[in-house]
Amino acid sequence: MIVVMKAGCPEDDIRAVQNRIENHGLQGHLSEGAERTVIGVVGQIFSGLQAEIERLPGVAEVVRISKPFKLSTREFKETDTTVVVDGVEVGGGQPVIIAGPCAVENEELLDSTAREVKRHGAKLLRGGAFKPRTSPYSFRGLGVQGLKLLAEAGKKYGLPVVTEVMSPEDVGMVASYADVLQIGARNSQNFNLLDEVGKVDKPVLLKRGFSSSYEEWLLAAEYVLSGGNGRVILCERGIRTFEPYTRFTVDLAAVPVIKKLSHLPIIVDPSHSTGSWELVTPISLAAIAAGAHGVIVDVHPNPAVAKCDGAQALSFDKFNALSVQIKAVSEAISRPAE
Repeated sequence: MIVVMKAGCPEDDIRAVQNRIENHGLQGHLSEGAERTVIGVVGQIFSGLQAEIERLPGVAEVVRISKPFKLSTREFKETDTTVVVDGVEVGGGQPVIIAGPCAVENEELLDSTAREVKRHGAKLLRGGAFKPRTSPYSFRGLGVQGLKLLAEAGKKYGLPVVTEVMSPEDVGMVASYADVLQIGARNSQNFNLLDEVGKVDKPVLLKRGFSSSYEEWLLAAEYVLSGGNGRVILCERGIRTFEPYTRFTVDLAAVPVIKKLSHLPIIVDPSHSTGSWELVTPISLAAIAAGAHGVIVDVHPNPAVAKCDGAQALSFDKFNALSVQIKAVSEAISRPAE
């Protein structure tokens, strides 16, 4: 349920409500908007709690949230959440491009890629240091050395770094190098991992699971939010269907549906979903037109020799062309890109 406070009520009233909630063993999550202040109550709500809270000074009303996801719903927060990463806004008026190699292979490759994506409009640098692969014989990343290279390249070119964390034990270590912690599709319901990233002060990019419904996806986000980390970015990366032509089926309907259900920003991954560089540009443009707050794409200086997912990576020239087209689509729908 959510507790709506009266406009202009004193801070003491807000703290008193939070203390009453916590005294019952529940969590109270504060959301202060321009027009109203609400406290989201998370936990096992018992009979009589609503009436008890309604009697407290400063309380305007107490509303039960019908949806199973409490903190990610617009019932809790009506206005859009903007996640700021070192000055870059994800969820604001301008779509953001996140780009880089699928996997960090070596310093030279990463440096050249970071330089080119920065030059052509990327705002964040992506790259995998720890790679979850279907086959144990595939290239699985450089590990900690890859994290160090990412951090160096990001600092050199002024690009915040997005990289995946795969286990709860690695969260602190990865967070010491990365600016955004990515939870991949295979780990989207790794609840121990979600709990851990909910405890750190770093934005989280949460990809949708292969077979996750919208509700399951938002409930995964709920784990992070309930842990105290409110900076969650959702990422549609394709779902598994009966169609074998593409790697996965991109659910572009997820963009407007999630924006209706939730205040969290949403981006789209056209690279891992389609598995083909030829489809990355049209899906990216469709995502922006549908209202996505950005895209995350694979870029490689020579995709033909990439150690990981070369078939879906854009060359530098193709990425440049994509950036120009994203700008044109953004302007056409009155969301001008920088």
